[in-house]
Order: sequence, then structure tokens, then C-alpha cells
Amino acid sequence: MQRLIPVLNSDHVPLHLISVINTLLTAAKEISHRLHQGSLAGTLGSTLDANIQGEVQKKLDVVSNQLIKNMLLETGLVHAVASEEEDDVVMGNPDAKYLVAYDPLDGSSNIDINGAVGTIFTILEKPDHPAEGTELFLQTGDEQLAAGYILYGPSTLLVMTTGRGVRVFTLDHTVGEFLLTVDKITIPQDTQEFGINMSNQRFWLPPMQQYIADLLAGSTGPRKKDFNMRWNAAMVSDVHRILTRSGIFSYPMDYKDPKKPCKLRLLYEAMPMSFLMEQAGGRSSTGYERIMSIQPTHIHQRVSVIMGSRNEVDTCLGYFKQHPCTRPDSI
Repeated sequence: MQRLIPVLNSDHVPLHLISVINTLLTAAKEISHRLHQGSLAGTLGSTLDANIQGEVQKKLDVVSNQLIKNMLLETGLVHAVASEEEDDVVMGNPDAKYLVAYDPLDGSSNIDINGAVGTIFTILEKPDHPAEGTELFLQTGDEQLAAGYILYGPSTLLVMTTGRGVRVFTLDHTVGEFLLTVDKITIPQDTQEFGINMSNQRFWLPPMQQYIADLLAGSTGPRKKDFNMRWNAAMVSDVHRILTRSGIFSYPMDYKDPKKPCKLRLLYEAMPMSFLMEQAGGRSSTGYERIMSIQPTHIHQRVSVIMGSRNEVDTCLGYFKQHPCTRPDSI
């Protein structure tokens, strides 16, 4: 099996970019170790603090964020980082050209129940035009150099793209290296699985309510086939299921909390996952526009997300086309 660096070399990925990716994986190995130690590592449970999102932080949220941030900035190859757990951008080497945005531990509410969690990341290049702080990261998804996630499950997996398809690497703990285990992922265009947080159903926009109602009606409804629902409460594992065997995943806009109509963050959740989806032959949208084309306005900006098997996403988007008047100004 091939190791990560030779694979990236064969794709002519720049050496400094490979070093940044390798640094992320060094941090991921340590996070993986602490997760698999569980209570033995003394890092389970919550802190008394909330992050910029207003979410109570798990101890491992804080530890994971600090590990990734420190390791990246110590390389001297990173100009700035942006994290779900940081209020603002953290500056690094002023002469470096790479920008890294990440969610250090997606699905961290699963930690204490021994459920799947992961790290999501995207790597951008410092823009040519003058920019400082937050402005550095206000780039569209099409400008990503690399993106992916590390899934900490029964095995630790790296799923990544540099714009040349999607590959899967598995951490071999005996040698401490990520080894290539799937050379190219292609998502089937059709599916009979969907993932969504049904507890928010009554707060969704009408087109999403109708779409899900038709899926639930199964073979007796307009879709004329039965669907299974899968929901892991961690974007990394829900998206990984789609990349592995097809499906549609959505965290749509809802009116449960008018101050936060959308759950997922554009820069370090929706954008990198959309890059992977499109590279694997899938599709990703807010319901009204392609996520990869959105011009960010803030590093913690939130968006509605619908992604997965191309034909099923297209079917879902058809419901939104039938209700154009429901489009919110914020999406």
C-alpha cells in the first residue's frame, strides 16, 4: 500500500503544501490516540466555557484545537488559521502563503457516548490582493487547494482531495502512517438513503418539508420507492456514509432559533465537504445556489446544506424551484 507523501508527489502537489497536510495528520494521530484512550486520557466531558458559536466546549474540543493550531503555526508554512473554536483569525508567519481553516472535532457531542467524530479542514492560498485578518479567508470554495476530513471511528481514516478526485487513507497504527486504501471514490448518482435531523421538521421551509414527506411516504407516495433514514449527529460520519455507499445529507435552514437559521459553517464545514462531494461526482447546494460558488462574508458564516448523490440532490432542488418565494435573504 502506498503512503500519503508518495501519492501526493505523484499528483505534483507542491512540497510545502504536502508539509502542511502532513502536519494536520500529525495532530490527527495525537487526537486519535486521546480519543481511543477515552476516560483513561482524562479528556472526556465538557468545560464550563462556550465557543464563539455559543456552544459549550468539550474538553477534547479545546485540546484538539490547540494541537492543530500550534502544530500548523510552528511549521512556518502557514500565514493564518481559522477555527470553529477561535473567535478570530490567528496569524502565523507573515511571509507564508497557506491559510488553513478547520473544525477540530466535528460531532463532539458524540465523544462521551463513544460515537464517531472527526476533524474537517480546508487549505487556501493567501490572496494576491492586500488583505488582513478575516479578509484573508473570504474566498469561494472553488479556490480551495485541498480539503478533507479525518474520521475517528473503529479505524482512523483520512478522506481528502487536492482537486484530482477523492482518496481514502487508513491510519496503520503499527507503522504510524496513513496508507492509501481507496484510490478513487465515485458516489452513485441514485440512492434510497437520506440523513437529516428530523427533530427540526416543523421548523423547516415548505420545500424541505414536502421533500422529506415524500421520502417518508416511500413506495406508496410520489417517489414510488422506499427510503432508509440514517443520522449520526456528526457531519463527518454522515458525509462519509454518502461517499462510501451513496445518499443525501441535509442540514437545512429552519426557524427554530431566528438568530441562527442555519447550523453548519460555510468556511470549515460546508465548503470542504462540498469540494469532496463534487470531486466524487456528487452535488452540493444550499437549496438555492451551489455552495462552492458562495462568496463568504465572515469566517463563521452559516449556510443551509444539501449534498450527496447527484440525481437525488437534483430531485430535492426541484422542490425549491417550485417554491422560489420561500428563499430567505440570508441564504
